[in-house]
Amino acid sequence: MPRPSIPDSLARLIERCRDADRQPPFSDGTLVQLRSGEKQLLERDGAAAVYSATEAEFAVDPAVRGRGIGTGVLEEILKKSDPTVKIWAHGDHPAASALAASHGFAPVRRLLQLRAPVEDTPAAQTAGSTFRPGVDDAAWLALNSRAFAFHPEQGLVSQADLEELMREPWFDAEDFLVLRDGDALIGYCWLKIQEPIGEFYVVGVAPERQGEGLGRQLMDAGFARLAARGIRTAALYVESDNVPAVALYRSLGFSEHSLDIQYARA
Repeated sequence: MPRPSIPDSLARLIERCRDADRQPPFSDGTLVQLRSGEKQLLERDGAAAVYSATEAEFAVDPAVRGRGIGTGVLEEILKKSDPTVKIWAHGDHPAASALAASHGFAPVRRLLQLRAPVEDTPAAQTAGSTFRPGVDDAAWLALNSRAFAFHPEQGLVSQADLEELMREPWFDAEDFLVLRDGDALIGYCWLKIQEPIGEFYVVGVAPERQGEGLGRQLMDAGFARLAARGIRTAALYVESDNVPAVALYRSLGFSEHSLDIQYARA
């Protein structure tokens, strides 16, 4: 079956916003849900929103910002959504904060984007093996669900979501590192490499194996893979209140690059 694509107009808007803001205006998960029909697209006046009844993200073309277009898009989203709708702002932009406050929204989640330099790492630092598409799917989905049972998005990744992500141009099974104990998956480090940035897309460890240093082992393996690919800057996203994870990442040389904020009404 051909892969659903996003409209060219949205793709062009994403690129313009990425160039201006140095980060994408929509998350990967949101674009996956747009392709699957779980979320809808609204386009108007040089802006676009991807939304469901309970969650939304939107972006305004840098060339037409400051003209009230964002206000119009937000008000249209509010007409189509539940009163409990949550809205992501990628980047801690003062204009987004002011718009949110003017409509009764306040921050409820803060997602840090951290970055670190990638140093030359001995090639021997590996995670053990790589993910096998079509073979490891069910085992990985089960492990991911347990490792991220607390997380409102990552813990709900489905087979359809996984297949959609594996169709992304950046996907490479050799960048999807896994740890096994016998036949069982116990940890993974999934990298998303889009030069010049190598993102630690998601790193997970079986809950019963946490505290054994596997997370650091996986991160070291990820850095080694990035170095082998010639990548010199690593990035990752982490919830600001995930204290153990933030402490681990800072110990590995990561520092804050930007901040994504999710807003909701009281």
